[in-house]
Amino acid sequence: MSSFLTKKIGFWSATSIIAGSIIGSAVFIKPSSMAAQLGSPVWLAVVWLIAGLFSLCGALIYAELGAAIPETGGIYVFFRKMFGNFTAFIYGWAAFAVINTAAVAAISFVCARYADYFLHLPQADSGLVNSFKLHIPFIGDLFPLQDIGVKAIAVLLVLLFTWINYRSVNAGNKFQLLSTIVKIIVIAALAIGLFLSGNGSTSNFYHSAMPSPANMVSAFVVAMTGAFYAYDGWVNITFVAGEIKQPQTNIPRSLLTGMVICIITYLLVNQAYLYVLPIDKMAASSLVAVDAIEAAWGHTGSTVVAVLIVVCTLGALNGNLMSTCRVTYAMGQDRNFFSWAGKTNPKYLTPGHALWLHAAWTCLFIISGSFDMLADMFVFVTWIAYGLGATGIFILRRKMKNIAQPYKSPGYPWLPLLFILFSSFYLIITVWNDVSNYINHRQPVINSLLGLVLTAAGIPLFFYLRKKYNPISKERSSSQTSS
Repeated sequence: MSSFLTKKIGFWSATSIIAGSIIGSAVFIKPSSMAAQLGSPVWLAVVWLIAGLFSLCGALIYAELGAAIPETGGIYVFFRKMFGNFTAFIYGWAAFAVINTAAVAAISFVCARYADYFLHLPQADSGLVNSFKLHIPFIGDLFPLQDIGVKAIAVLLVLLFTWINYRSVNAGNKFQLLSTIVKIIVIAALAIGLFLSGNGSTSNFYHSAMPSPANMVSAFVVAMTGAFYAYDGWVNITFVAGEIKQPQTNIPRSLLTGMVICIITYLLVNQAYLYVLPIDKMAASSLVAVDAIEAAWGHTGSTVVAVLIVVCTLGALNGNLMSTCRVTYAMGQDRNFFSWAGKTNPKYLTPGHALWLHAAWTCLFIISGSFDMLADMFVFVTWIAYGLGATGIFILRRKMKNIAQPYKSPGYPWLPLLFILFSSFYLIITVWNDVSNYINHRQPVINSLLGLVLTAAGIPLFFYLRKKYNPISKERSSSQTSS
């Protein structure tokens, strides 16, 4: 399968895919909603740390999977080898229908929203927005005309970077490496500039109003969703495993390096925001990075930072677009999806059909959704897959017990068990919170349920495709056996 795509990605490019896919959108917008949920700077830092450590645990587990099965397609390939075609297909469908496309849509939302700070994009009035809504029974309401100017820019960005990655793997790689370097410099300058401004107070790190004990678990889990959104992207490197040089060593090294960079970065940026914005002002901010710089350095500084943040989020958008479509590409090659999705462009040697299919679905998400809906929905479905993958590592070790594995995750079996238990707890509480918030009119959509419905839509599609392609697959399999 992966032989159609050449091995062009080295260690630093792989690390830049991880760091670039993770850092670049959520850290500029999610801290405000997390602060609103928790009301405590101490607990806010704790959530960033815990979410980072559990994401690192997941990265260490998936590093073993990626090193043992270095094929393009990531979790889809892992699930196919561990659980069989049905589970692999449902994940692959969920990756296309919810996880990857919603993630890219959310990132493009953030980029466009910061661009709106200085572009002043047109918006539809509230009456028109509310009059044109799409109601999904038992799930909620969608408002396509909400933030229409921001959505238009987001769609254009998705189409532009799809075209770049369609034309050249090297172009996407070079842009990713460059944008990640620029991004880290910009974020470092942002944090340092806030700390050195002299217009803040260290008392903001601990003065707070704690949520009530009855609401603490709910607030903690909702804030954790924001942090998980910020950290998500570490698994993207496994999607392009078949294109990485020396994958058995470069996959685990790049995962560990990229995750440590991100944890340190998020903690520093979070504290920098808090230094100039007390927790209540941080909670009320819609563009927290811009508001923090404006409090520290004035309006000119905030405008410059808004431009730089747009540049930073472009790297995250490119990194996710480049890597995530490889799952659909791998499924198409396996004839576990529409076969044309697995076609490699003969001129550019890129997964062109899969790229444009993802672009179309992503644009549909952008038009129909909101940032919070997209972020919460894809995080929920993603963590179902992450927890299932952690259970699969027990199956993989049993199947490969007589094969020397190039890398084994530390702490086995306790680390995977802890990861599974935490994932289960997080998912159950998230559904409970979503339903409660919808019933009490605190959010227009039950985000987790919408993600589950879109995922379940893949079940009849699996049986249709099996009926369509199964005779072809059998014929191909028998010819390979006879040869």
